[in-house]
Amino acid sequence: MENLWAPWRMEYIKKADNPGCIFCSKPSEDKDAENYILHREKFNFVILNCYPYNPGHLMVVPFRHLSTPEELTDEELSEHYQLVRKCITVLRKALNPDGFNVGMNLGRVAGAGIDKHIHTHIVPRWSGDNNFMPVLSDVRVVNESLSATYNKLVNSF
Repeated sequence: MENLWAPWRMEYIKKADNPGCIFCSKPSEDKDAENYILHREKFNFVILNCYPYNPGHLMVVPFRHLSTPEELTDEELSEHYQLVRKCITVLRKALNPDGFNVGMNLGRVAGAGIDKHIHTHIVPRWSGDNNFMPVLSDVRVVNESLSATYNKLVNSF
């Protein structure tokens, strides 16, 4: 068996047992740059995914702690998807991806890592971003730090 050295993963594992909600606590800390919060509106905010599938992996998150999109008010829902659209526009200009994956994972069985607070993922994709590593080794290579991505995007909002 081969081992992959991923010391950052322990931080993720420890946070998984934390009973609090990061989507509730992070916006209240008033440390947007440290928490990778890129933009705030009245009902929703945009944050970089700290465990991204690709550089620029963003999430649009309602401030209210909701477990299903049916609970969103019309105003919250409208603003949410306006922010999804804005994220796509910003990512196109800043990172020039070839495409996007956009969506929600609702419930633990659907792949939601945080299933009690809904959020929409916006993942930029490039031709060739799926190289041999996931195929042969079940390993994904993310080629840019969160800080570098944050700095590229923060002024675009």
